[in-house]
Formats: sequence, structure tokens, C-alpha cells
Amino acid sequence: MCCFQLSLYLGKRDYVDNVDSVESVVYVTLTCAFRYGRDDLDVIGLTFRKDIYVLTTQLYPPVPDQAPKTLTPLQEKLMKKLGENAYPFTFEIATNLPCSITLQPGPDDVGKACGVDFEVKGFCAENLEEKIHKRNSVRLIIRKVQFAPAQTGPAPRAETTRQFMMSDKPLHLEASLDREIYYHGDPINVTVNINNTTNKVVKKIKISVDQITDVVLYSLDKYTKTVCSEEINETVAANSTFSKTYSVTPLLSSNRQKRGLALDGKLKHEDTNLASTTILRPGMDKEVLGILVSYKVKVNLVVSRGGILDRAAFPSSDVGVEMPVILMHPKPDDCESCVGCCRKSEGKRHFSFRGSW
Repeated sequence: MCCFQLSLYLGKRDYVDNVDSVESVVYVTLTCAFRYGRDDLDVIGLTFRKDIYVLTTQLYPPVPDQAPKTLTPLQEKLMKKLGENAYPFTFEIATNLPCSITLQPGPDDVGKACGVDFEVKGFCAENLEEKIHKRNSVRLIIRKVQFAPAQTGPAPRAETTRQFMMSDKPLHLEASLDREIYYHGDPINVTVNINNTTNKVVKKIKISVDQITDVVLYSLDKYTKTVCSEEINETVAANSTFSKTYSVTPLLSSNRQKRGLALDGKLKHEDTNLASTTILRPGMDKEVLGILVSYKVKVNLVVSRGGILDRAAFPSSDVGVEMPVILMHPKPDDCESCVGCCRKSEGKRHFSFRGSW
């Protein structure tokens, strides 16, 4: 049996989904998988993993006309460094694949977390149908990410009017944000305007940010989790007006114990953050995306109730509005394309990844 060493070089670990196109990624085998169950259940015949996308290429022996027509600067440097046993390759991630998302496990959960992940794997085998053993392969998790678009829409705004019994005039609530897109870690500025022409008293203002996670691949499950909440003891008297701007900041550090919270895909030895909003292109099949994430800001007023008739008609004293908000990362200045190289050398059978990023 011939023994050789195989090394895989990646230009980076994050690859950007620009909605219209996706940056090139180096691969031997690229797999996009959706995991929605525990690994230990596989031994009893239950599989809770679905491969959404798999693409494999043969690097050695080289396939004619398969090598890249042009090399990137990093590939050229690797070719010079590694010599004649280096084989460059590139790969385009399909534009309809989901971004990397992890559902936060609970404190007692073990094993791999549920979610969508991408894996680059190098291996040697006589054919693709052969079972791949760990000792004959190397694996590396990469991420597909989206950054905030350059063009944004108008700042969200919502309003409502509530008419109470035993009150001739209504209560009007208007809430607005100062922009449509916020970056992870930025405070969200919420402006609240109240025109209280009723004989009721607004006793409290509640502002919250909810994460909505749609699991669309295998079910129609939808989960809503509050990731940030503030209660302000602000009183608005009857027949008066009120206007003020508040700031709320949704952070993962405040939600570490919430099971099922959607997070951006995590790399080994790195922390992550709340999942970014999913940006869809027109005509895209939502089911292929696996998990869709969105956010909304809610503003609720706690209003004092009046007599018996009023309490019977409005058992809940909340008056509220909701506004969509986009939570993402800014696009970095040095968003370079992906390059890679695979090297084969004689000697002991050994596989390793080597990265330069």
C-alpha cells in the first residue's frame, strides 16, 4: 500500500454570502448539513442529520481541465512553497444554501448542537462509495456568513390607537427606530411618542427585542425568544403627551442559558453572537435554507384600567406595537476571496489541515 501525506490549506474560515453571489471556497469535499438531533440516537437507527449539499472533486491523480485556470496570489505563494506535489483547487458555494447557524444547547445537553454547518474534508479512498475512516481523513468546519447590505431601507415605524370604554377620546402610541440595520453589539434606539387624550394613566413602558427562528427544513416550527427586555417606570398622566428615546442592546452574554436560541455558526476556540438576520433573495426556496432568523422590537404600554365595564372589555391593559429590525455584522474592508492548495508527499500516512488566515 502506498503511504502519503495530505495537507489542505485554506485562505480563511469565513465565506461571505453576498445574496447575489458567494465567495469562492477551497474544497476537497464540501458538505452543507442540517443537524436536528443527537448523535447518540444514530445507533438505534434514527438519523437526525440531513446533508443539504455535497460536492466532491478528485485532486490526485489530477483530472484534466479541472485545475483552476488562474491562481490567486495566495495559491501562487503556496505552489512555490510546497513544490511539485501541490494541487490548487477552488469551489463556488451555491447561492441558495443557508448560512451557518447553531441552536444554543441547554445546560444539560451533550454532543453536537443542532443547526446548519459546512465542512471541508480531505480523504483518501479507492472510491467514493467506500466508508471513510477518521484515520484516513481530515476535517475542517468553515462558515457561510452574510454581512449587512450597503443599501438600507427606511427606518421602521409603527403606531396604534386604542379607544377605551368610559373614555371619549383615544390613546395614541407611536414608536420608531433611527435606522433599519443595527450591528451586533450596537444599542438600538427606540423613540416612543404618546398622546394620551383619555382619562387613563400610563403606568409603565416595556421595550423588548424578540428573536424569531423558523425551522423550515423538516417542520414548520417557529420559536420566539426575548433576547432583550427593559421595563421603564414612566408615568404619562391623563390628557397629556410624552416623548422620549430609549436604548436597548441585545447580547448573547445576557442569554447564555436560553436553550434553542439561534446563534451564528461557531468555530473551534472562538465565541459567537446572536444569529444574524437571514437575508433572502427574490424567488429563493425557504425550505432549502433550513433555519430562518428575524428580529422585532416591541413597545408596550401598561395602562391603568377604569371601572368594572372597562376591566371586562379589556382584561389586558397593554397597548403595543411591533417593528422589524435587522441585526447583522458590517462588511469588513478586506473581504478577500478563498484560495487553497493540497499537497501530497511520500512517507507515513498522515493527514492535517494547515491554515493561513
